[in-house]
Amino acid sequence: MKKLIIIGASGHGKVVADIAVKRGYEKIVFLDDNENVIECGGFPVVGKVAEAVDMQDDKIVAIGNSKIREHIQSNLSNVITLIHPNAVISRRVKIGKGTVVMAGVVINSDVVVGDGCIINTGATVDHDCKIGDYSHISVGGHISGTVYIGSNVWIGAGAVVSNNLSIFSECMIGAGTVVIKNIEKAGTYVGVPAKEI
Repeated sequence: MKKLIIIGASGHGKVVADIAVKRGYEKIVFLDDNENVIECGGFPVVGKVAEAVDMQDDKIVAIGNSKIREHIQSNLSNVITLIHPNAVISRRVKIGKGTVVMAGVVINSDVVVGDGCIINTGATVDHDCKIGDYSHISVGGHISGTVYIGSNVWIGAGAVVSNNLSIFSECMIGAGTVVIKNIEKAGTYVGVPAKEI
């Protein structure tokens, strides 16, 4: 029986659990430090996050905050990658451990996605992109060809990044923002075109 431990019993965890079911996991349990949460998406919460280190089953961290996700995942073994069966992934894509790819995602040729990333529902990543570890492309985000995104970057819902650009690590790109030139320092950027705030 395929068993999966999902760390983080939240809305994101529910979506991860749905993908796991579609990928053949027959037993799914959650770990979460909130004692008031006893189930998530119809699956039980069976313990605290720290207990994951000693568990030998497959694991995935389903926590939106990239720094927390990175901290937890870096201490775990048996971390898996989950890709929704309705995602379209080129045969020439590399996806790191602990990354989740949601329904409706398109990732085109020669893309490298790092560890612990979230490529969320309906997002697109075109050819020759590199997405750094623990970054998140939110729902409906669109990354054009030959874009470099650093680590711990959050691309907001519906944001667009034009082709041949770089986004520095530790950046937040607001929902609906349009990036048309390189972002060369950490910060929060919003608007059309993107400006630091």
